[in-house]
Amino acid sequence: MKTLWLVNGQPTGVDPADRGLAYGDGLFETMAAHDGRIRWLDFHFDRLEEGCRRLEIPSLPRSLLEQEIAAHCPQEGRAVVKLIVTRGSGARGYPPPEPANPTRVLAISSWPEYPEPYYRHGISVRVCKLRLGENPALAGIKHLCRLEQVLAQLELRGHGVQQGLLLDMSDRVVGGTHSNLFAVNGSELATPTLIRSGIKGVMRRAVLETAPSLGIRTAERDLTLGQILEADELFMTNALFGVWPIAAIDSQRFAVGPTTRRLMAHFGYRHAA
Repeated sequence: MKTLWLVNGQPTGVDPADRGLAYGDGLFETMAAHDGRIRWLDFHFDRLEEGCRRLEIPSLPRSLLEQEIAAHCPQEGRAVVKLIVTRGSGARGYPPPEPANPTRVLAISSWPEYPEPYYRHGISVRVCKLRLGENPALAGIKHLCRLEQVLAQLELRGHGVQQGLLLDMSDRVVGGTHSNLFAVNGSELATPTLIRSGIKGVMRRAVLETAPSLGIRTAERDLTLGQILEADELFMTNALFGVWPIAAIDSQRFAVGPTTRRLMAHFGYRHAA
């Protein structure tokens, strides 16, 4: 399908003076749609609103966003829905306009086909040389400034891996290039805290809120690369691909374990058995 782009509900371009273009002054959500319905829509809106609050961008009404998505999202099959909210247009320079008039950009595009072996056998991961900056003011939210992830992705070219593993400047594990990381050790499922850098993914939240009901104990804490490499099981999460087991980090191999498979089966991802 051809990607649909709408700016404030209209098939027009973005104002060159928009602060999202000039400074990355905004947020975005990338959502999985199936037969016209967005999975975890409330989680996406919760994160968007939290980001708007922290960046002091006026929040857009959920009803407006829901209606616009529903009006344009395909009612059959799968699609990717991307929503961008910026502070809007402004004069040259860093001081934001007062009051701000947010811009919303909606994009609907075709669904990427993820290979079956990624779910059945797991993915390969490479530890990136790039280290993420530590900034609690931006940690957790999905802001538009993603050059660190772009540079990390460049490192992966030619290595035949599906994700990069990112650490921060203090060598704490943060997550994947476009995913969150979980480690299973015995009966505990742990994931990095993300209070200094990284994105609190929607699928990460779904796992953390669901696992206890399955009898799986969870923890959010600082994790080192050494601790990750000693884990019994590892997997990565993302709102589009769901759950991918990790089969290898660099030269070290991992088995696709029972906790990972149990969560995959619960959420309905393919080849979990």
